[in-house]
Amino acid sequence: MPSPFKAQDFLWLLICCGCVLSFKLPAQTTGSSNAARLTETRLKDLGWWPTKGNRGKEEYVGAAVCAKCHAAQAAVIQNSAMARAATRAADAESLRHSPLAFQIGPYNYQISKLAGKHVLKINKGAASLSANLLWAFGGGHIGQTYVYVANNHFYESHLTFYTATQELDITPGHPRTTPPSLEEAAGRRITMNETHRCFGCHTTASTTKNHFDPQTAVLGVTCEACHGPGAEHVAAAKSGADEQFIAESIANPSRFSPAESVDFCGACHRTYQDVVSDGPTRIGTLNVRFTPYRLENSRCWKKADARITCVACHDPHKPLSLDPASYDANCLQCHLAAGAKKENGNQTTACPTGVKMCVTCHMPKFRNAALHTSFTDHWIRIAEPGTPLPD
Repeated sequence: MPSPFKAQDFLWLLICCGCVLSFKLPAQTTGSSNAARLTETRLKDLGWWPTKGNRGKEEYVGAAVCAKCHAAQAAVIQNSAMARAATRAADAESLRHSPLAFQIGPYNYQISKLAGKHVLKINKGAASLSANLLWAFGGGHIGQTYVYVANNHFYESHLTFYTATQELDITPGHPRTTPPSLEEAAGRRITMNETHRCFGCHTTASTTKNHFDPQTAVLGVTCEACHGPGAEHVAAAKSGADEQFIAESIANPSRFSPAESVDFCGACHRTYQDVVSDGPTRIGTLNVRFTPYRLENSRCWKKADARITCVACHDPHKPLSLDPASYDANCLQCHLAAGAKKENGNQTTACPTGVKMCVTCHMPKFRNAALHTSFTDHWIRIAEPGTPLPD
């Protein structure tokens, strides 16, 4: 049997001087253009898209302003993994465990707190290198990876703190072999484009008017990371305009087509095309992390069923449900129980096994030993025990 299901470790109107510039969603697509697309291509479309970064800092109003009208969503999103996607190293839960130690071959690592700063120090014999850790990426359910700056370049630390083991280990994507130098033992230099993407997915408004400034970013994924800057929406609401006018002044992913909707989440969680464009797909539990890619391999997705989207099962405003039974109702929207009477024309194939804990069989979890956790496979299928993981 597959392992039990556990936690899965996942606005605009311009009013100025009496002139109005209508908010535009990305062009509605049909036919072949409705297929999954590269995130880089989506960023060129009109309208808001996660990590786009073309809006001005003054156009952001902050989550506290959003909460004045959307109190219910604001109350629960604070406890979500997205809201905790990044933090300052000084506030990182994982670094409360310091000092932390690790060893790779001749390299001895220690993270400790010195003069109010969390310092990574690597020794190799008499030689040593130190770096002040500035940010911690990740909500902490799986772990946290650290980012530092050296010689005006951003670096991703070679080590990550993993919650399951309460210890340091190699960061995902980094080689597990002995590093060739102290610099590479400390971390991997990341390009500015990659840095923008990292902060774009873990923070809000780190890039405004195409200018990157992580120091002024709002840590975590807040309202405006997905809905876009809210100043025009707030102005529309205060103007006394009709409800439709106000609603259309903010980006609302619920209005997207299924392909747009999944690509929207895939801007950070990796779309089908984002994964495929990297070359031959990486086998097994490496690409099982990329939930939009896995979902779009599902047979039900290929049938173009409009109900198969990320938000059909996951409310992005709420913490992820850890109860596998909580997803049964979603499954039964499409699939009948054996012998049950069809309640609507959209219900299809019955499951001959049962109607409880559906995801434990049809979306099994697979463990990645290197990452010290398991990931839910969103490639929905009849997953026979012992069959290899499709890629």
